Amino acid sequence: MKKYINIALIYAIAGLLSGLAYREIIKLTGFTGQTSLNLVHTHLFTLGMFLFMIVALFAQHHELEKIKSFRVFLVTYHIGLPLSAIMLAVRGMTQVLEMDLSKAVNASIAGLAGISHILVSVGIVSLLLALKKAAEN
Repeated sequence: MKKYINIALIYAIAGLLSGLAYREIIKLTGFTGQTSLNLVHTHLFTLGMFLFMIVALFAQHHELEKIKSFRVFLVTYHIGLPLSAIMLAVRGMTQVLEMDLSKAVNASIAGLAGISHILVSVGIVSLLLALKKAAEN
């Protein structure tokens, strides 16, 4: 349980720092439009901190780490969520700085964001399968 609370704490700190960075970047640049940069904060809190607080509660009553799909969840999710946050930040910075991107760079950002979302999705499905298996035992 403590391990998952520590993970939740790491995601909470990352969420707070990304919120602070968003506020300061917007203030420094004077940007007033729509940007993906503000989504980093909520993604890290919701998909990071809150999810791992819930996982901690389940881990307290079930031996989740013995379930293969839970281990798949941990690997794919810990790759996918940070990559997703990074790609949101990259996209957001290009919007704030009003950068003119080539088609290749734009496609690369979109492609990596897509891969990160696939990894997060695989992670969530793996977690749900693990919780289902834990409930059956």
